[in-house]
Amino acid sequence: MANAASDAVDRDGFAIIERCVASTVLDQLQAALPSAGEQAGLRNILTDRPVVRDFAKSAPIRAAVEAILGPNCFAVRGLLFDKTPDANWKVAWHQDLTIAVRQRRNVDGFSAWSMKDDVLHVQPPTSILEHMLALRLHLDDCHEENGPLRVLRGSHRDGRLDASAFDRWKATVPETRCIVDRGGVVLMRPLLLHASSVSKEVTHRRVVHLEFANCELPGGLEWFDRC
Repeated sequence: MANAASDAVDRDGFAIIERCVASTVLDQLQAALPSAGEQAGLRNILTDRPVVRDFAKSAPIRAAVEAILGPNCFAVRGLLFDKTPDANWKVAWHQDLTIAVRQRRNVDGFSAWSMKDDVLHVQPPTSILEHMLALRLHLDDCHEENGPLRVLRGSHRDGRLDASAFDRWKATVPETRCIVDRGGVVLMRPLLLHASSVSKEVTHRRVVHLEFANCELPGGLEWFDRC
């Protein structure tokens, strides 16, 4: 299964692994990650929630990520997305271009600095993003009616895209909806074009989003978190 997922991520930019996480672990994560209310999510959960750090280092998660990034990879950021009636949003087509770091330094290729929840964020060179992988664990069933992740297969291979490239990909590649049951994970390259719609249901659609990398940052920059 790990080899199949690795091949899919290389080819398509994403892969789905069903029933990857035991229900007991899901229950522990849900208990430690209460609803985000009207905020639509929580940042820094890798830092603030020990259960999330333990999850990032657990055997099934390490196996899934190492099959793609190799044994020297590490988690660098954790987020919770929670679509509810009070926080129900649409996400336009985009690439994930930002990482979290410990301090600001003037390093070539790093731009668009920002502060989010007291943590510095920056857009690194494409070469850094190409050494990263996101793992999205579903704490609830995700289906057609509650705003599933939508992706454009293969778009990660074109690097950082401008608006005209966005339009070209949307016009030529049909979108794929990532339908995932509770306990399944989506592995995704940051440069994959992706989006999501608003949920049509009044229930939760919770996703634990972890980012992994297998490279150091240049010029004295450090990942904000690492485990």
